[in-house]
Amino acid sequence: MITSKQRAKLRGMANDIDTLFQVGKSGVTPEVIQSTAEALQKRELIKLRVLENSLLSAREAAVALSEATGADVVQVIGSRFVLYKPNPKEPVIQL
Repeated sequence: MITSKQRAKLRGMANDIDTLFQVGKSGVTPEVIQSTAEALQKRELIKLRVLENSLLSAREAAVALSEATGADVVQVIGSRFVLYKPNPKEPVIQL
């Protein structure tokens, strides 16, 4: 769990990163979970987007992916959301 100050710092860092993955019509599939987990291990902070034809809202997709990967939801704005999961072996982001 991250504190509000850590969340604010991560939100600022997320402004500069591009959207890495998109959640589409089929929702949160095992493939999306696997690729998100791999990206979180490598980058720690990733931004995702939910397409308009998806049956899930951005918040629902963020919660589903965070539970599946063990990540924290940093923010949800519109159709985009940001996830954070620290890498225990080689941390990239120092909070």
